[in-house]
Amino acid sequence: MRRSKRRQFLFTLFVLAMGACLIGPSSVLAVEEEGKKDDRPPRSIAMAPEYTGVIIPPGEDVSMDLIIYNKGKADENIEVAVTSIPKGWKARVKTYNFTVTGAHVENGDTKRLTFFAEPEKKDVKPGKYVFQVKARTQDGAFTSSQNILVTVTEKAEAVKEKPVTITTSYPVLRGPTDAIFEFSLEVDNKLDKDKVYNLTSKGPEDWEINFKPAYETKYISSLRIKANQSQTVAVEVKPHRLAEAAEYPINVRVSSGDAKAEANLTIILTGTYKLETGTPTGLLSLEAQKGKPANMSIYVRNSGSATNHNINFVSIKPENWKVEFEPENIEALKPEELKQVEVTITPAEEALVGDYSVGINVEGEKFSKGMELRTTVRASTTWGWIGIGIIVLVILGLGGLFTWLGRR
Repeated sequence: MRRSKRRQFLFTLFVLAMGACLIGPSSVLAVEEEGKKDDRPPRSIAMAPEYTGVIIPPGEDVSMDLIIYNKGKADENIEVAVTSIPKGWKARVKTYNFTVTGAHVENGDTKRLTFFAEPEKKDVKPGKYVFQVKARTQDGAFTSSQNILVTVTEKAEAVKEKPVTITTSYPVLRGPTDAIFEFSLEVDNKLDKDKVYNLTSKGPEDWEINFKPAYETKYISSLRIKANQSQTVAVEVKPHRLAEAAEYPINVRVSSGDAKAEANLTIILTGTYKLETGTPTGLLSLEAQKGKPANMSIYVRNSGSATNHNINFVSIKPENWKVEFEPENIEALKPEELKQVEVTITPAEEALVGDYSVGINVEGEKFSKGMELRTTVRASTTWGWIGIGIIVLVILGLGGLFTWLGRR
């Protein structure tokens, strides 16, 4: 009996739990639906142009979007029209190629039309012109209107076209001083007749500036261009070899009577780094004795266009030889400047008599130069005198011996 009551109690709990599970989500959904309640009015419309004001030059048309909103709960047929048009203008609402007087807009949706206005004559006077656009429901219960302000500016003066022009895609070139620069210019003859244009240039002193036809090597000083056509001409520029690193302007002109044009070009030189080495006499050989120093003078000259800094000397010598430099380095050497360096070479004590090669590298900031000195190692003069003395003694000894034998 107790067991059946217990089963009945558990079954009742199970039924109640299932009911709660089924009822709970439904009540939550109901609350959410209530939270999403549509609070739009039964009927409401609005209309707005894309821009409420524009500025245009004389003779231009005006075209912009016109947006119609249906903010109510019911679909609407909305009539639209330009109700106020300034004098001297024509205006309408259209879509594609059709003039529109009304549109069907579903509830909560929008419709885009086009407001279009044009002057009746192209010489419309400068000033401000106000257009009014109005939208209304078919029953006239709801309306919306907006003004569009069109400002026509003063007529700009016509710019007189130049009879000849020069254009270039790369007016600035950069490179070392010893490079040859080449600009490509497009000369456009805008006249209705053929013209021969003189070509002139102005650049830094001692620079070479020449004109060439495109893809040719010959130099020219004039160019014939047909009516309303253009030609490409190359400008070849060779800087002076001593030009310092800097920016240099180049002015190029074409002229034929009153038809003139010019172009301003720029070359940025980064400078060149070069060194020259040698000896004052031109000889690259010297004599030395083993274990004893021998001296030779060399010079270092800056033949580039940029100052060379921190010039050092490195020797390539036989084993156990010594090579010394005075001075040990040169802090700076300006273009065309020359400095003398004393080189002291000391052969090794165990060096044999003969010719040896000693290499010297002059290493500058961005350039290095090498030279080779032939060093001849000779025997010491002391041993020569000793040898001569021995020979003299031998001769005297032999002479004395022959004299003594002759007496006997």
